[in-house]
Formats: sequence, C-alpha cells, structure tokens
Amino acid sequence: MEGRKIILKKNTDEKFKTENIGERLRKIKVNLTENILDIICPKTCPMCDKILSSHENICTACHSKLVYIHEPKCKKCGKELRDETKEYCADCSVNKHFFKCNVAVFEYSHMVSRSLYKFKYHNRRTYAKFYGEAMAKHCAYDIEMWNPDVIIPVPIHYKKRIKRGYNQAALIARELGKRTNIFVDEKYLYRVVNTKPMKELNKTTRKKNVEKAFKIYKNVVKYNKIILVDDIYTTGSTLDACAKALLAAGVKEIYCICMSVGYGI
Repeated sequence: MEGRKIILKKNTDEKFKTENIGERLRKIKVNLTENILDIICPKTCPMCDKILSSHENICTACHSKLVYIHEPKCKKCGKELRDETKEYCADCSVNKHFFKCNVAVFEYSHMVSRSLYKFKYHNRRTYAKFYGEAMAKHCAYDIEMWNPDVIIPVPIHYKKRIKRGYNQAALIARELGKRTNIFVDEKYLYRVVNTKPMKELNKTTRKKNVEKAFKIYKNVVKYNKIILVDDIYTTGSTLDACAKALLAAGVKEIYCICMSVGYGI
C-alpha cells in the first residue's frame, strides 16, 4: 500500500507539472501573439489615436480629460444630476422604464462621442478593450450588488452586423465578461426589426422605432438577473424595448450598463 501511495503521489505530481507547463506555454503564446499584433497593428488611444505602448489602453493626456459619472445621479437612468436633492432626473420622474436601473461610465462629451462614433462606424474594434476595462472598474460595486447570471449585449440586426462586421455592444460585453468572470450570451436576445438609426429620431419616434424590435431566441427561462450592455444611453428606448422582451420571457431583473450618458436635470 505504501508503494502504491508513492506511485499515486508521483503520478499526481507529474500531472500537476504537465498542467503547469501547458498553462505557461499558453500564456507565452498569448503574449507572443499580442506582441506581434502590436508591431503589425499598434494599439492607438481610443480618444486621440496616438500610438500606445503594449501596456496602455489610453494615453495619459486623454485619460486626464475624461469625465466619469459620479453622484448625485438619477437612480433609474444613471444620468448625473445638477440638483443633489433630487433622486430622479426629469425624464425618469414622469416616464416608466422596464429595467431596474442603468449606470454609465462617462459623461457624454465631444471627445467620448467622437471615440464611440469611430468605434461603431469606422472599425475601431480595438477600442473595446479600454471600454470594457473602464466599465469593469467604474461599475464594479454595482455589478457585485446586482450579482447577475449573465451579460447580454444589445443586439443589432443581422443586416447591419453583416455590413459593419461586428456588434459594438457585443465587443464591449465580451471585454466586461473577461474582467468580471460573468458569462456573456450573444444569442439569447436578437433583433427582428432593422430599425432606423436612433440619432435621426426624436423622443417619440425613438420608442416607436424599437417597439417589438427584439425577441428571445428560445422562449425558455434561463436567467433571473441580466445585465444589458450598450454604448450610449439617450432616452432609454432601446433598453426598454429589450427589457420588455426579456420580462415577457420570464426574466426577473434587468440591469443596464452604458459607456456614456448625458446630463439629467
């Protein structure tokens, strides 16, 4: 028996060593791939396009200009409030939303809007790494409190995805998932209507534009608590439309995180 124990211990040690070597080789491969990509296609600042070193995701100058969302802010949509005695912005005080609450990372400024526009329409997919990291850090407390089952990006219509090549919200969601160890499901919710760009519409037509635009892939309750991820919060019409579809499918609580949001009143 003693001899068997020694053999078992030896086999376990060898297995452990093999797994360690495999993990080290995987990390070396990842680092080598990233270094090669940095040479071929160097990372650039998501705000000013300055070339960055391998360990940077944004340049120091631009980072110092970013305005993060802080209290006081609307308890529903996350817009920063000028009046600290209020709990809700003017919009959320009179309009119902179907999500529990939304939080955002940055105040909607010219610098941030320009960055998100390039990310969305000019194939700047590498910006997602910075966005996901900023979202994970700034919203860490909220994410921990919500304790979600899954992260779901706001979907775009398949025709737009084919034309653009990617869903910008999905890229951010993946980066957020990596940093929070929360599963990202990109198939559960999908867009059935190829809606007009929201930036072209007013508040009333925004709601009509996304009405019944989303469906659940399979009408089976899989999740109780969900985080929806999107790039910009304006009126909340898109998030509401997503939330209504999710609630109808049996989801209990829907929380939202956006990269940027405007000011409340």
